[in-house]
Amino acid sequence: MPMEETESLRKINLFAEDLTAIRRDIHQYPELGLQEKRTSKLVASELEKLGLEVHRQVGVTGVVGVLNGTANGKVVGLRADMDALPMQEKTNLPYASKNAGLMHACGHDAHTSMLLGAARYLASRKHECGKVVFIFQPAEEGLGGARAMIADGLFERFPCDEIYAIHNDPSGELGEVRVNTGTAYAGADFFDVRVTGTGAHGAYPHEGSDVIAAMSALLDAFNTIVSRSMAAHQQVVVSVTKMSAGTAYNVMPDEVELGGTTRFLTEDVGEELRVKMRAMGEGVARMYGVEVELSFDQVFGVLENDANCADVVHDIATQLVGDERSHKISRADMGSEDFADMLKIVPGAYFTLGHGETVPLHNPGFLIDDAMLPVGAALYSEIAMRRSQQ
Repeated sequence: MPMEETESLRKINLFAEDLTAIRRDIHQYPELGLQEKRTSKLVASELEKLGLEVHRQVGVTGVVGVLNGTANGKVVGLRADMDALPMQEKTNLPYASKNAGLMHACGHDAHTSMLLGAARYLASRKHECGKVVFIFQPAEEGLGGARAMIADGLFERFPCDEIYAIHNDPSGELGEVRVNTGTAYAGADFFDVRVTGTGAHGAYPHEGSDVIAAMSALLDAFNTIVSRSMAAHQQVVVSVTKMSAGTAYNVMPDEVELGGTTRFLTEDVGEELRVKMRAMGEGVARMYGVEVELSFDQVFGVLENDANCADVVHDIATQLVGDERSHKISRADMGSEDFADMLKIVPGAYFTLGHGETVPLHNPGFLIDDAMLPVGAALYSEIAMRRSQQ
């Protein structure tokens, strides 16, 4: 069925320009996680205009809107993230970021706008849906926004029977929906390593302990984990992404630091990685006569979609965008998403919506096609109406 033939999309297209204006306004003023004060204020204001029950500061800067429809079915939660990334925008768009060093390079501005669009449409169709909880989450980019909202009593204060979230996909065609029926995204740790020893003159390295050589050995060991320490069928990533050491050409430093991330598709494998990396650190410490401190921040859990909820997404997407654009997939992505924490409490599904741009996520030239906004809003709306009637 062509997208133009569905009632929800047709009605939402009537205010598509408003969604674009909201998205571009948010894009100009990006804010980091747990600092989304302007964005939260905008979201709360838009929800209040619709007559929704609005709750601010849920999980520091999160916003929750509640629509009490007349149907007596499931309580459906719909979630969007609001935070930006600490990077300089290089798009040269007329509405490019005005906050230096910050950018919506992951499309959270689009996610927020789509959910506001769904709230606007559903507020006008209260007789066709039941209770819907609109969750605008802060700090998805590794700062624990989902956990902050949960710790603030999100699901005790706003109980949900099911919950759904959309992420934009620049690799997909405009309107293309992909949903995984099981394990969808990897869990992730961020790790930090500090190696300390005794500094020395660069001409007399034997008088100290070479922390750079020790760290180099540890880096080599980490790089063998995937190929030599894990079973071939296990999908695992170990990436070292930063390192710092030294202050002068002729000084052997007494400290070096390194950091990175691991990715895994089961929590058991995540723990296995931690055990192996700690053992490697202990071995290098003994070999080089240094101290190795290794710490893990367990930032993202493994994201598991509920199979029934994934089927709901697929069925609705098929009706809305057509068979050729609606796909169920089975391969997990090694990216991570803290919506996983919400799915550990409430069954639901996380899915992607294509927009046909070619610049990848987290790139300073990242772009969004605003034509996706009404499609995403319609998907959210159709899910809420169907599920809240059952």
